[in-house]
Amino acid sequence: MPFEPGLAIVNQSRDTTLAAHVEVATSFWARAKGLIGRKSQPDGFALIIRPCGAIHMLMVQLPLDVVHIDKRNHVVKILHSIRPWRLGPFVPKSSWVIELPAGTALRTMTQVGDVVAVIPAAAAEAIDARDTSHHSQ
Repeated sequence: MPFEPGLAIVNQSRDTTLAAHVEVATSFWARAKGLIGRKSQPDGFALIIRPCGAIHMLMVQLPLDVVHIDKRNHVVKILHSIRPWRLGPFVPKSSWVIELPAGTALRTMTQVGDVVAVIPAAAAEAIDARDTSHHSQ
């Protein structure tokens, strides 16, 4: 799967970064494979699967947060900490999904209705720096 250097995923509604390291799966085989065989998924990592209306966790070895996104980049469903060997539901409004380390959606306060964007990583770093300075004051 191609790593997309320089891309990040942000929740524009919450002004938070979901992932600073992004891989994108768009081919049939890359979408089917997803994260199969991965032993870990570091914080700050995400796999975008596009197009996608449902996911499977067959042969996936780690729990994930799965965020379903519609064509307008709105969050339409969140699967929190879905465990290995499970099937996710079909989400008719879903155009693509973001697979994240378990707990990321809660940590970033991501909710249904939020707007997400794929942006240059440098812009995400600026959001994080601004957020860190607000918390330290």
